[in-house]
Amino acid sequence: MTIRVVVADDQELVRSGFAMILDAQEDIEVVAEAGDGAAAVAAVRSLAPDVALLDVRMPVLDGIGACREISAAGSCRTVMLTTFDSDEYVYEALHAGAAGFLLKDVRRDDLVHAVRVVAAGESLLAPSVARRLIAEYTAATARPAAAVALSAQRLEVLTARERETLLHLGRGLSNAELAAELTVSEHTVKSHVGNVLSKLGLRDRIQAVICAYETGLIAAGSQVSPSGE
Repeated sequence: MTIRVVVADDQELVRSGFAMILDAQEDIEVVAEAGDGAAAVAAVRSLAPDVALLDVRMPVLDGIGACREISAAGSCRTVMLTTFDSDEYVYEALHAGAAGFLLKDVRRDDLVHAVRVVAAGESLLAPSVARRLIAEYTAATARPAAAVALSAQRLEVLTARERETLLHLGRGLSNAELAAELTVSEHTVKSHVGNVLSKLGLRDRIQAVICAYETGLIAAGSQVSPSGE
């Protein structure tokens, strides 16, 4: 099955470069390019692609707004293009429904891999991107201890192993890394992850990362280790 992609970035060279890389793959087809968020939303509505690659900062409608509209409208999955030093509102894209993040200097192979992973229904949680973005946001947004304690009550529905799984999801570990950390099979990991998402009412792994920080399970900027270590 061919993965159909819309690429949106207001920098023509970046946009064309990504499109060229993706179009060169036998299983990926770039069906449209867009120079702003509104054009990206229009392309998604008319062409129904599988994945939309969105720059966070674009004219007319920014990437976050485009992500929100695309996510609310249908089954197209969104991947945000970002830079740590200039994008201040990427956290909002998590709540808008983004399925993953890539740095704009992403390697060719990582770009292709990201599109395939997201098209398959998974979320892209590279620790170097998602964890740092959320940690920076939570560090800048101090929350009263009472609010954190109230949020932490959500975790009471989890078993000890499921809580540990959520902790590692918050660190950005992949299924394979989780399996190694918990000393279980990847099949068992998928079961644990599914239970965590279901019990907490979370849509995907990215929302699990948010939950791990918002409930205080992981402190922003901390080095996390599993319980008992």
